[in-house]
Amino acid sequence: MEKLDENTLESWLDNVREYAFDGHVADYIPALSKQNPEKLAVSIYYLDGECVYAGDHQECFTLQSISKVISLALALIDNGEEYVFQRVGMEPSGDPFHSIYRLEQHRPSKPLNPMINAGALAVTNMIRGQNADEKVGRLLSFMHEMTDDRTININEAVAESEFQSAYLNRSLLYYLRQHDVIKGNIEETLDVYTKQCSIDVNVCQLSRIGALFANEGRDLHSNRQIIPKHFARICKTFMVTCGMYDASGAFAIKVGIPAKSGVSGGVMASLNHFGGISVYGPSLDKKGNSVVGLKLLEILSNRYDLSIF
Repeated sequence: MEKLDENTLESWLDNVREYAFDGHVADYIPALSKQNPEKLAVSIYYLDGECVYAGDHQECFTLQSISKVISLALALIDNGEEYVFQRVGMEPSGDPFHSIYRLEQHRPSKPLNPMINAGALAVTNMIRGQNADEKVGRLLSFMHEMTDDRTININEAVAESEFQSAYLNRSLLYYLRQHDVIKGNIEETLDVYTKQCSIDVNVCQLSRIGALFANEGRDLHSNRQIIPKHFARICKTFMVTCGMYDASGAFAIKVGIPAKSGVSGGVMASLNHFGGISVYGPSLDKKGNSVVGLKLLEILSNRYDLSIF
């Protein structure tokens, strides 16, 4: 596949700047409502270790739902595939990511997949640790290992804002606890989850994580297996089927790259034999996906024939 240099990437980013105000920043989390829609960035981390980027590449944003891929990988490492999928399903959902509806429709009441909020909360509950601090510490250490960058940390202001406004996620946790999908303290699990979602990254750090998944869980520089190959494959499969909320089907047709979005405006994509791509654009469409991120990935996929299909 053709490599893009930074000048080419900058020109493609300039082509989609006009879409920066087509949506709205997430305002149901107070701290995210302060984001500037004009802050845009993109990065590609190739499998040979080269990273190219354009735009506001040093701008940090929180992972939000992109963290669901990372927590799933850690939960699989901690517990194994059978344990995880006894409690969380593997099927896509056409409902919004925060819906409780499907939980009420199924018996047993386990979430349909790990990429909707109910499933992600159940996955976070599976991460090993004696308390919330230890679990969060393990998630951060895992991030440091994947990026070889120990500067990555939690945005405490966003975490506190999310924790205080997480009424729906609390409801989901109580429902899951009632039906024995999760165990332990509700507030502790919510604390871990909101901090997991509030980990700050820039596009270069995020594209390196995407490249790690593309490289079958193996670090690009040390060649160390950080995520077992089979678990990396599972995570990428969920990115295809459920990664873009209830727009995943349309995204698969238009773009065709395994990807996961977050309501801060980040998108992480992972493409075998190519590398990781990340885009940041805080303005969201009605499904909760970055408007600029979707448009740019569609252009890149079509121009350079990146679709896996």
